[in-house]
Amino acid sequence: MEIVPSRFKISDLPALLVVTYKRWNSEDPFRMSAIVAYYAVLSLPALLIILINTVGAIWGVDIVTGKLTGQISAALGADTAEYLRQIIINTQYSGKSTISTILGIATLLFGATGVFYHLKISINTIWELKLTDELTWPMLIRDRLISFSFVLVLGFLLLISFVVTTALALLSDLILRSFPNIILLVAYLIDFTISFGAVTVLFAVIFKYLPDANIRWKSVWLGALLTALLFVIGKFLMGIYFGATDPGSTYGAAGSIVLVLIWVSYSCLIFFFGAEFTKVISIRYGYGISPKSNYSRVKQKEVIVDEATTSSNIK
Repeated sequence: MEIVPSRFKISDLPALLVVTYKRWNSEDPFRMSAIVAYYAVLSLPALLIILINTVGAIWGVDIVTGKLTGQISAALGADTAEYLRQIIINTQYSGKSTISTILGIATLLFGATGVFYHLKISINTIWELKLTDELTWPMLIRDRLISFSFVLVLGFLLLISFVVTTALALLSDLILRSFPNIILLVAYLIDFTISFGAVTVLFAVIFKYLPDANIRWKSVWLGALLTALLFVIGKFLMGIYFGATDPGSTYGAAGSIVLVLIWVSYSCLIFFFGAEFTKVISIRYGYGISPKSNYSRVKQKEVIVDEATTSSNIK
């Protein structure tokens, strides 16, 4: 069934969301989220250290550490933030030998890319991409290097966010004296816009370059915008949930790890929903998803189009 490329319309969104939910639910997203959350816990110390040292080379290690722990504290609580801060300190200042340091750096690089590598596997599954040849060491190294590039992208976006937030803080006193009634609203809107934009760009870059497929930017931006919106809403709701119930307290000393697992699993559910929406958009409007070399795709174009068309006719 050939699909003539068409233009996305807001009125199509409800039907597309229904189809996305059905297909997202059929992919067993909770299992995939649990897998990524497990690797995220293993990768988190290495990821934080690389981000802190990368951004800290420009902004200052202590400042970046403070800002990151502050954001973690706001999302997961002070105990979890302090737990992660101690991990960072113990890893950075352990006084190891040269050989141990080299091995440690290699381990950090491998560990920090783990979460992105498994996100790539999950998106390939959602987009029905299958490896046609055996996985070789060069392919594995290439995938890890691509995953590491996303760590650097994340660091760059964090740097931009820190710069804007700090600039607003420095200018707040000056602007407050001139515009006392609107400064808080304006500062909040600017900070929210920058943060939302950074998250959207990160999701767009992941959807575009992490999977083993070529996909149009039109599909990528629509999927990234929806994912970023759901992520911001989810972050707010999870903050309320953590503050009201403190689920980590039940697990004692392991509570911080449990909170990280819950947070990452929940975030992955949103991320996978956005990836599924991106696929539905690509196929429904004829943009297409083209597998890269050594990969093929299980085509279910007709199913998605028929589902979307049927849903759009339901009044």
